Amino acid sequence: MKTDSRNSNALIKVNGEIKSLPLGISILKLLEIYKINKDRVVIELNKSILNKNNLEEIRLSENDELEIVTFVGGG
Repeated sequence: MKTDSRNSNALIKVNGEIKSLPLGISILKLLEIYKINKDRVVIELNKSILNKNNLEEIRLSENDELEIVTFVGGG
């Protein structure tokens, strides 16, 4: 039986919470979905800090662990 890969989801831990996300989603697309400005965050994938210039190329896989830290201005 053939499975439709367009409907495949992966379980990914985002900031400590398990999320079901489309398999192979880019980190840039994930930020867009959650309305997070890529210029105001530091992103760690599987304990490695990512270069913001590569967010469109980096795809998420089953059991990845993602930490997104957002900078907030104030004073």
